[in-house]
Amino acid sequence: MAEPATLFDLGGRVALVTGGSSGLGRRMGQALAQAGAAVVLVARRAPQLAEAVAALKAEGGTAAGLVRDLADPADMEAIVRDAAGLFGAPDILMNAAGVNLREAPEDITPESWQRTLTLNLGVPFFLARACVAGMRGKGGGRIVNIASLQSQRAFPNGMAYGASKGGVVQLTRAMAEAWSRDGITANAIAPGFFPTELTEPVFQDAARVAALAAQTAIGRNGRLEDIDGITVFLASAASAYITGQVVYVDGGFMAK
Repeated sequence: MAEPATLFDLGGRVALVTGGSSGLGRRMGQALAQAGAAVVLVARRAPQLAEAVAALKAEGGTAAGLVRDLADPADMEAIVRDAAGLFGAPDILMNAAGVNLREAPEDITPESWQRTLTLNLGVPFFLARACVAGMRGKGGGRIVNIASLQSQRAFPNGMAYGASKGGVVQLTRAMAEAWSRDGITANAIAPGFFPTELTEPVFQDAARVAALAAQTAIGRNGRLEDIDGITVFLASAASAYITGQVVYVDGGFMAK
């Protein structure tokens, strides 16, 4: 049993974070590094990834980057092998990469539909499955997926995205059922509206931003630092008896 003072200590842990060059993925990697984990950021854009890794190191963190395109789920085994070659097998996985094409239903093509479901739903499964053997070998692990407000409710031009994020909720439950007896928990974070590259089209509309803030119980949209606590909590010993759950970090948006 961990002492209360060490419940959130990630020293000796290895975290693999997709979408790590920007937005929530980058911020989650920062939070994990500050809690003591060795962090491997994965992203497809080399310059942004290098800058993110350098920033973590400048803050005293242990970090490295892998430039990879997550478009092909068949590459997930290789990504995990490469990550393990840096700091050891990952025992924390943050599936933060994703895409939201914001297409009207009549504009969705089979290709854009498949791209959305592959990146948002397929990759988290295949990457997690690739991590399971290493997690078992280390006595357990933590898988954290990214759900959405659209896991539960519909927004305009979000049909494919909402379908994928609804699937993430059930995928998280299925992961928990499959792997929790091995000490591998699976949970999901459902963020409200945060200023990231993914939500940039929303935040360009000041009236809409104000309306979304007013919809929350707290009265504002998310700030990147609002994701820190839940990230470390779900990655740490503090959440050892929590699995298969979705935590809405939305300022009370879904409560109203």
